[in-house]
Amino acid sequence: MGESKQPEKSSFLYSLRAVVWSFTGLRRKSDFDTDSAKLNPVHIVIAGFLVVACLIGILISIVKFVVL
Repeated sequence: MGESKQPEKSSFLYSLRAVVWSFTGLRRKSDFDTDSAKLNPVHIVIAGFLVVACLIGILISIVKFVVL
């Protein structure tokens, strides 16, 4: 019979990579289309928080380095 294949779920590292590329704005349309079916929304939220925290930490470090 016609078995419907569920798209395989991606790993957290794949989701993290997708979020980082999305933050930089260098994402291809074809990658975005495949990611929309593969990515886990919980992984995306967690990866987003991690990337934002790292970005804030880097910016604070740069400001402290420049001010000193």
